[in-house]
Amino acid sequence: MVTNSQHISQQFEKELQDVRSRVLAMGGLLEQQVSNALEALMTGNTELARMAIDADTEVNALEMSIDEECIQIIALRQPTAGDLRLVTGILKTITELERIGDEASSIAKMALNLAEKDRPKKNYRELQALGTHVCNMLRDSLDAFARFDVDQAFKVASEDQYVDSEYESIVRQLITYMMEDPRAISRVIDMMWSARSLERIADHAHNVCKHIIYLVEGKDVRHLSIEKMEKMLNRTS
Repeated sequence: MVTNSQHISQQFEKELQDVRSRVLAMGGLLEQQVSNALEALMTGNTELARMAIDADTEVNALEMSIDEECIQIIALRQPTAGDLRLVTGILKTITELERIGDEASSIAKMALNLAEKDRPKKNYRELQALGTHVCNMLRDSLDAFARFDVDQAFKVASEDQYVDSEYESIVRQLITYMMEDPRAISRVIDMMWSARSLERIADHAHNVCKHIIYLVEGKDVRHLSIEKMEKMLNRTS
């Protein structure tokens, strides 16, 4: 015989699983949005750019819906310990994901601008490697969330410093282009904004990984460097 308390516990577990699934659905939508925005940037495909911009509305709606569901869980179930960490970690994670959607939309808007301009001989190759690295970070951070994998979360968080280095190198190259050819200034500025948005997406993926560490291990590493995280978690980068 199933008691009332067991029924409530089973229902609570179902609610937690549902909200986790919805976060992963939001992540899948974001992966496609970022991929479309990057492809539009590389190829000048305006249809993909508009798809990425339009997707932001759906991402925002999901963020608001999941947020409301988490608030209801807290109010009605009053979770404690690990369950409370899970719900609060999800609230923080969806904020990061929503901001990734904003950056993807910004990249897509830059792609529309660049589609109207002459393409350089290198065809924005400077941004391709950075974009690929960032897409991989996003995918791996979502995978770490799906499996609550602290080791992978730490590994992905560690990659942010390499993205920062790639971004700084691109900015230096683009500044050189502007100095060599003032006629390219408008185009290069759009490229710089795109690179900045890619770097910010990596920052948000990095933050998602820190939230995963918190919700699994209960250790708040939000403001710690990778070196301090390594010591706290006894991991090696």
